[in-house]
Amino acid sequence: MLITVIVFFLLLSILVFVHELGHFLMAKWSGVFVEEFGFGLPPRIFGKKFGETVLSINWLPIGGFVKLFGEDEATDQEYLEAQKKLGNIFPSNFLKERSFQSKSKKVRGAILSAGVFMNLLLAIGITTVLLTQGVKEPTGTVVIERVSVSSPAERAGLLIGDTIIGLKVDTDVIVPKTPAELIAYVSKHKGTPILLSVIRDQRTLDVTITPRIDVPQGEGPLGVAITDLVFHKYSWKEAPIKAVEINFTRGKDMFVSLGQTVWKLVTFQKLTADVAGPIGIAQVTGQAVKFGWAAVLELASILSLNLAIINILPIPALDGGRLLFVFLEKILGKRVKPAFERSTHQIGMVVLLLLILLVSVNDVMRIVRGG
Repeated sequence: MLITVIVFFLLLSILVFVHELGHFLMAKWSGVFVEEFGFGLPPRIFGKKFGETVLSINWLPIGGFVKLFGEDEATDQEYLEAQKKLGNIFPSNFLKERSFQSKSKKVRGAILSAGVFMNLLLAIGITTVLLTQGVKEPTGTVVIERVSVSSPAERAGLLIGDTIIGLKVDTDVIVPKTPAELIAYVSKHKGTPILLSVIRDQRTLDVTITPRIDVPQGEGPLGVAITDLVFHKYSWKEAPIKAVEINFTRGKDMFVSLGQTVWKLVTFQKLTADVAGPIGIAQVTGQAVKFGWAAVLELASILSLNLAIINILPIPALDGGRLLFVFLEKILGKRVKPAFERSTHQIGMVVLLLLILLVSVNDVMRIVRGG
C-alpha cells in the first residue's frame, strides 16, 4: 500500500512537473516574467524564491500551475508589486514588455500549448524506451503455447509452436486471427470432430480433433494454451516512429472515450469502470506496481498522453480554454474583456473540481462494490 501511494504521487508529480515545465521554459524563452511555479493548487504550504520565480508546494495535490505576470490585464498596483518582487531594478516600461499580454497571439499560443507538447513528448519518449526493451505484439496468427497431458490436442499430435491456420466442420471454415476467434469456434463445436490445419517447420499438417464437452478445470476443450502475441524488440531507429503511431491510436481512442463520458455525465447515465479519477488512477497504479517497472512506465505514458489531451480541450481553466480566448481575440480583432475571461476560467475551475469529486465518488462506490 505504501509503495503504491509513493509511486502514485511520484507519477503525478513528474507528469505535472513536465507539463508546467513546458509553460515555464516557453515563457522564459519568450521573455515573460514567471512569478510562480507551483505544485498542486493553493493554498500554499511552502514557497522559496529561485532567481525571480517562486517555487511553491500547495495543499491540493491535483495539478499545478505556472503564474505568468500579466496573464490577465495587469493593473498599476500589480505592476508596482511585480517591480518590488524583482527588487525595483527594472523600469516600468521594461516590466510591461515582460507581461504575458504584451506578447503576440502566436507567442501566447505557443506558451499555452507548451505544456501539452511536453506531455506528448514524454508519452512518446516513454513508449520509445519500452519498445527498445521489447514488447508483445499481435501477429494476426494463433500459435500453441502449451499442450495439456492426455488432452485431445496431445492425442492429435499437436505440439508447442504449431501455428493454427484453419478449422473446418463441414462448410463452416475459419482462419483464426485471434485466440478469441478460435475459442468461440471450438466452443460452438464441442463434441464434433474438427479438421484442424497447422504449420510446423514450414510444412502444413491436417489433424482431426474433437473438443471435449466436459472440460477439466484450468483447461479448454482442446487442452491447449494459445496466443497471437510475439515478443518484438525495436531498434532505436524504428522505436520513435512506432511510438508516435501507438500514441496517435491511443489519443484517438481517448478522444472517443472522453466524448462518451461527457455525454453520460450530461445525460445522467451511469459511468463505466473505464472512467477514473485520482482514486481510480491510484488503484490502477497499485495494479501496475505488481507487474513491475515496465507496467508502471506504460501507465505513466498513458497518463501523460491523457493529460495532454484533456488540457488541449477548449474547457475554461484548462490550456485549451485559454487558447480559445486567444483564438477569439484573433477572430474579433480585439481582446475579450479581462474580467469576463477571468470569471469564465474561475467558473470552469469550479466545474472541473466538481467533476473530479463526482468521478472520485464513483471510484469509491466501485471499490466498495468490489469492482
